[in-house]
Amino acid sequence: MRGLLMLSGLYWRGLSNSAKVELRHNRIASPDLSTPFDGFTILQISDLDVEMSEAAMGRVAELVGGISYDICVLTGDYRAQTRLPAWRASISALKDPSSACSAITITICMVPLLEQMGISMLLNESETIERGGARIHLAGIDDAHFYRMDNIEKAAKGIPHHEFSIPLSHTPEIFRLAAHTDFNVLLSGHTHGGQLCLPGGVPVTFNCVLPRFMGRGRFKYHDMIGYTSAGAGACIVPVRFNCPPEITLHTFRRL
Repeated sequence: MRGLLMLSGLYWRGLSNSAKVELRHNRIASPDLSTPFDGFTILQISDLDVEMSEAAMGRVAELVGGISYDICVLTGDYRAQTRLPAWRASISALKDPSSACSAITITICMVPLLEQMGISMLLNESETIERGGARIHLAGIDDAHFYRMDNIEKAAKGIPHHEFSIPLSHTPEIFRLAAHTDFNVLLSGHTHGGQLCLPGGVPVTFNCVLPRFMGRGRFKYHDMIGYTSAGAGACIVPVRFNCPPEITLHTFRRL
């Protein structure tokens, strides 16, 4: 990343506007999905880093206001800095986009304040959604990258193996455990899609340990479908290069 910042003006002319958040559509088809959930939609918002991404947050709020969805999930990194004033700024900025979301979300910080906003926090826990006599389960995995507070077995406790389940993890690094715990779909973020990428969107680094094909967008591991969001904000430096920010609308279909 440091080497990229030292490039000539050619780099800066190729710099994408980090406020140009895109709405991406992702179709997830599975024979394990119950018929009543055919067409179910999940809006995923990840990696807001709000105090570094003010313009992007305005765009996120604008996009969310025009989207129809069944539930919204937030997959971590609401702030870029860890000091208390940054937390306060992040909470203030989160009020607009999150107020439009009946969110099941995971985080390691700011839990009481987020819960006061009506956001359900899943810290190695699960929540069940019922529709037409069928059920799906959302499991929130605590941070598995930095604090290492994840406990996927605890999150999966009580979820019947034959029922459709989705772990929400800030990082996709838990993909092996998620697949071996019989989860159907893994939704995650953290990587920013590389944020500063080579031409063609080729990432230099993902800041995590996992196969590169899992670092952005759709992937599959054994029978589990995964999606890694490129995130809506920016980290370290408030810029993106060959890697536009996103929020993602997942549409579930029964095969």
